[in-house]
Amino acid sequence: MGDSKFSNFDNMSLHSIDEDSELIPLLTPEDEEKMNSEGLPETLPILPLRNTVLFPGVVIPITASRDKSIQLIKEANNGAKVIGVVSQKNEETEDPDVDDINTLGTVARILRVLKMPDGNTTVIIQGKKRFEIAEVLTKEPYFTATVRETEEERGDQNTEEFLAIIESIKDLALKIIRDNPNIPSEASFAIKNIQSNSFLINFVSSNLNLELKAKQDLLEIGNLKERALATLKYMNVELQKLELKNDIQSKVRNDLDKQQREYFLHQQMKTIQEELGGVSYDEEIQVMREKAEKKKWNKKVGEHFDKELAKMQRMNPQVAEYSIQRNYLDLFLDLPWEEFSKDKFDLKRAQKILDRDHYGLEDVKKRIIEYLAVLKLRNDMKSPILCLYGPPGVGKTSLGKSVAEALGREYVRISLGGLRDEAEIRGHRKTYIGAMPGRIIQSLKKAGTSNPVFILDEIDKLSNSHQGDPSSAMLEVLDPEQNSEFYDNFLEMGYDFSKVMFIATANNIGSIQPALRDRMEIINVTGYTIEEKVEIAKKHLLPKQLKEHGLSDKHLKIGKPQLEKIVEGYTRESGVRSLEKQVAKMVRYAAKSIATEEEYNIKINNDDVEEVLGVPRLERDKYENNDVAGVVTGLAWTSVGGDILFIESILSKGKGALNITGNLGKVMKESATIAMEYIKSNADVFGIEADVFDKYNVHIHVPEGATPKDGPSAGITMLTSLVSLFTQRKVKKSLAMTGEITLRGKVLPVGGIKEKILAAKRARIKEIILCESNKKDILEIKESYLKGLTFHYVIDMYEVVELALTKTKVKNAKKL
Repeated sequence: MGDSKFSNFDNMSLHSIDEDSELIPLLTPEDEEKMNSEGLPETLPILPLRNTVLFPGVVIPITASRDKSIQLIKEANNGAKVIGVVSQKNEETEDPDVDDINTLGTVARILRVLKMPDGNTTVIIQGKKRFEIAEVLTKEPYFTATVRETEEERGDQNTEEFLAIIESIKDLALKIIRDNPNIPSEASFAIKNIQSNSFLINFVSSNLNLELKAKQDLLEIGNLKERALATLKYMNVELQKLELKNDIQSKVRNDLDKQQREYFLHQQMKTIQEELGGVSYDEEIQVMREKAEKKKWNKKVGEHFDKELAKMQRMNPQVAEYSIQRNYLDLFLDLPWEEFSKDKFDLKRAQKILDRDHYGLEDVKKRIIEYLAVLKLRNDMKSPILCLYGPPGVGKTSLGKSVAEALGREYVRISLGGLRDEAEIRGHRKTYIGAMPGRIIQSLKKAGTSNPVFILDEIDKLSNSHQGDPSSAMLEVLDPEQNSEFYDNFLEMGYDFSKVMFIATANNIGSIQPALRDRMEIINVTGYTIEEKVEIAKKHLLPKQLKEHGLSDKHLKIGKPQLEKIVEGYTRESGVRSLEKQVAKMVRYAAKSIATEEEYNIKINNDDVEEVLGVPRLERDKYENNDVAGVVTGLAWTSVGGDILFIESILSKGKGALNITGNLGKVMKESATIAMEYIKSNADVFGIEADVFDKYNVHIHVPEGATPKDGPSAGITMLTSLVSLFTQRKVKKSLAMTGEITLRGKVLPVGGIKEKILAAKRARIKEIILCESNKKDILEIKESYLKGLTFHYVIDMYEVVELALTKTKVKNAKKL
């Protein structure tokens, strides 16, 4: 049996361990009294320990390597968990016999058994009380013996003499802990927190650095006072040895003069660095000084750098602060202070680049050309902060590359999506471990110029946390009146961002902080029409995918009719990201055919499109249900652009209940309630019998049921659906509408008009009903988008009903 070397102060533990491996307080007098009152079994399995002695109350881990010991522990752990622990007379004995073990030992309780990776078993045990072996019963497979309890003579523990001995033991233990650097300082808390005098004596005896026989002698002392005196004697000897050792080390240490030692170490470090081909610290500082002389920074920055360099020169290179200071100065030298790329003011060339890379987006291109024109005339204009917002896949981010190329500037992009730490923008203070500058400063360092085109992607997805508010930190970055002196916590001084052209992108400007939104010029990048998507696919997406798949236009040709079929049948979005995926599938089909030497049509036809992409899943919604009363087409805005939706209403006999389904939000449900109450109030205007409302239940449903829907835009659509239902007049074909309603029947304007118009065109809608106040939004839309559409502008719901419903009732109209 072997055990880990636990019997010294170096491994003093602050706690015992229970069966569930949880930390419990050190032994209290109550615990000790309970432990002493427990009876002793007549027979016990005996576990010999090789190099330690277990004292009552003390917890120790031991490692079992002998087969006998492992079997004993396994069986005892499955049984009463109580064993007898004795020490060997000679720790070198590998297979001890009866004569090789001490007869006096300690009853122990198994707290936990651990199977170690090396195959050994580690068991954690706690001593209970002393015992003596009366007779050894068996030797195989391990020792078992009859035992008798060995009583301790405790005497009166409240005498002044005994209490003085206990105090002396505590004081000496604390001195040993303080003077021995190998003992953790936490051990002093263990000594101070022990309440039981007998446990204190056993705890200190167990942790003394003594030979095995001396510890066994301490355990065999039956009188507690005598054991305490013996323990005190050993502690005095150990303290004297420790003081002598510390005194010798102190004298030897003082023999070397501190300055000589540092000089010697510095010379060694310098020699090692030169041998490795590196530079010494002095040479490194000189290199920094030479780089600083070539920088174009102003006097204030130069003075600050010189001051910090002098500070680094005074530092000991071995301290942790030295590397932080070095990184700080390296950042100063790497930043492009007053270094600018030369702008190219060829406006015709800029227009060609923008037209080459992006089809459509006329408003965005126009604003950029305007900016270049003003910059060309003044040459000192502060860069504007542009924010491109619109659905995904319309080219907001890629537009930044084109702008950078048109201006002849460096291109930098950082993604702000999910960023929630303010230090990511402002940087950490350099006093912290692992401090870094903010991502804005880091990106400028990579760009190498102080006037790049800087894309702030997904600015609407900044989030807050306990680490600060990044959107508020962005205020200084994006404010043209403040960003000429942007303060980074790591840099510790202002940096000029006024020449940087920031372009932010967002899908939803509603989620951007109002103060931040106020500092940006908002440009709406809406979706594309079917015709524009076809042109984008032909001019950009198809050539790009052919190149990425190692093909050319000789290997695959897709005509406009086929591209239009892909757009209409396989995508429903404002952007072109899904369209690019479908085009990529067609290119992969050609690549696979070439690689496997199979025949295929180089010029794709409609059948080939369906063979590769499958049956069209997103065909345009049909209007077969126009002959059914209560079905109306509405226009909706979503995060991926505009879309159409249907409002369905139906009557069933009942008592006038109103049911609304379709995964609708609170606002849409309120719109349905408002519409119903308005119709009840104006039943005679629409020619509806008043008693109908008490005889029939009304159910309104908005497909698709799994898609969440909310917003006020469907107000007039719901009201039209209900009037159509009650009057049994059908809705005109190819007509859609959008608008909010009030309880008095007024029609209010709504947003997202351009996206809704594009959705209507995709669905082949001919007529659209809008609020009169939305007329200004239509005037801002390009005329080509409006081709083939007729707009009706209304003020109240009566006009909507008259425009939307036919005069005749539907076939097989219900008699209400």
